[in-house]
Amino acid sequence: MSEKLLNTTSFALSPLGDSAVVVTFGNEIQYDIHKKIKIFMELLEHEPFVGFVECVPAYTNLTVFYDPLVVFNEQKHKEAGISPYEVVCSNIKKKLQQIETNKKMTHRTVSIPVCYGDEYGPDLEHVARYNDLTTDEVIRIHSSGEYLVYMIGFAPGFPFLGGLSEKIATPRRSSPRTTIPAGAVGIAGMQTGVYPISTPGGWQLIGQTPQTLFLPNENPPSLLQAGDIVKFYPISYEEYKEMKEERR
Repeated sequence: MSEKLLNTTSFALSPLGDSAVVVTFGNEIQYDIHKKIKIFMELLEHEPFVGFVECVPAYTNLTVFYDPLVVFNEQKHKEAGISPYEVVCSNIKKKLQQIETNKKMTHRTVSIPVCYGDEYGPDLEHVARYNDLTTDEVIRIHSSGEYLVYMIGFAPGFPFLGGLSEKIATPRRSSPRTTIPAGAVGIAGMQTGVYPISTPGGWQLIGQTPQTLFLPNENPPSLLQAGDIVKFYPISYEEYKEMKEERR
């Protein structure tokens, strides 16, 4: 199969401060856009340009961080009068021309146990009523889906997951909670996610997982990464307690 290269007019570059460039691939949450972001991120990490620091993916863009001093010192021996930003943009454009859009992606699958409802899912009944379903139907639909991790953000290790069924999509709470426990599983619109640490939030809470998502002593410190596939599966109250105790 011949290589299908990225159309270099299908992206936009913009500065973020004096040490980062935002590469935007579109304006909608789509798998094809995520794929381009993921492939380009892997290319930069395996074949970095001089001065490259790291890159951070989001729904529709990739932020590329660089060291302007390193870029400047490298460039001054070649051509004066060009800013580090211009140099990095030039390097990014060259790299973008190498993207193979028909490259097959592989996804790591992570299974996450969830104890749904009652004290661990105080908004489960609301989600069911909002969608004219029973709580058992909400649990079945939520736990039968496959969710793509589009990005990690908001809080350390917080996964923004795409793929939620429209049948259980529910707006955020009108009044956010001041404290949500780590491990809470929630729904907000067409998204679902897991709170990795205790934090305020307005998502509809339908369950709780004993799984730890934020691992500050690990590298990387997040259990989930952009590009992972998440599958939830129901567990009982007793199983939750047992798993929670094992992780202490």
